[in-house]
Amino acid sequence: MLGIIGAMDQEVAKLKEVMTDVKVHEIASLQFYEGKLNGADAVVVKAGIGKVNAACCTQNLIDHFDVKWVVNTGIAGSLQAKIDIGDVVLATDAVEHDMEVAVFGYEPGHVPGMEVLAFPMDEKLRKIAKESCEKVNPDIHVHEGRVVTGDQFISSKEKKQWLTDTFAGYCAEMEGAAIAHAAYLNKVPCLIVRAISDKADDSAEMDYPTFEAKAIEHSVNLMIEMAGRLA
Repeated sequence: MLGIIGAMDQEVAKLKEVMTDVKVHEIASLQFYEGKLNGADAVVVKAGIGKVNAACCTQNLIDHFDVKWVVNTGIAGSLQAKIDIGDVVLATDAVEHDMEVAVFGYEPGHVPGMEVLAFPMDEKLRKIAKESCEKVNPDIHVHEGRVVTGDQFISSKEKKQWLTDTFAGYCAEMEGAAIAHAAYLNKVPCLIVRAISDKADDSAEMDYPTFEAKAIEHSVNLMIEMAGRLA
C-alpha cells in the first residue's frame, strides 16, 4: 500500500477526487482516505503544516495502515538558481535546518542521538518518480537534491543563502524531513516530492499565490502516474 502525505487541503483534494472505493478513517484528528489510486492500494492524508503535525501523521499512517512506501507531496521554495518556479525536486535526503545544538558539538541540522545528519530517501521510489514526472509533466524540469525543513516560511535572501551555504539545499519547506525522520525510525521507504511555488526570497509573498495552483497540479499528475507504476 502507498501512503501519500500532503500538508494542505489543496495538495490532497485532487488526489482524493480521483480515488475510488474510498473509506475514511478518523485517527488523531486526521482523516485518512483509503482506497484505489490509479489501480494502486493507497492512503491519502493531510498532515497539516509544520514538523510536529507531519511526524504525528506519519507515525499514525505507519501504525494503522500496511504501507510499504511513504511519499510526501507538496510545494516548496527554490534555493538554487537553476530550479525554476513550477519545476519538481525529488529529494535525495532531508535535513531539519532549524535543529541547532552546536554547543554540544553537533553540526547544524544534526538531531542528537541520530546516526545520520540527513535522512536518506529510497532510490527505487526516486527513480520511479523521476520517470513518472518526465512522462506526465514534460513542460518542466526534474531536479534531484537535498530538501531542508524547518518551522519557518523562508522569505529572505539572507536566510536562503545560509541554507544553501550550510546544507547545499535544493528547496526549503516545512514538513519533509520530519516525515523522513519518522519513516527512517520505522524503516519504511520514503520519498519527498516538492513542486516549486516560489524562489524563497523577497519575492515569495508575490509569487506564492500566483504559482501555487500550477505547482500542485504538477504534484498531482506525478502522484497519479507514480501510483499506477507501484500498483
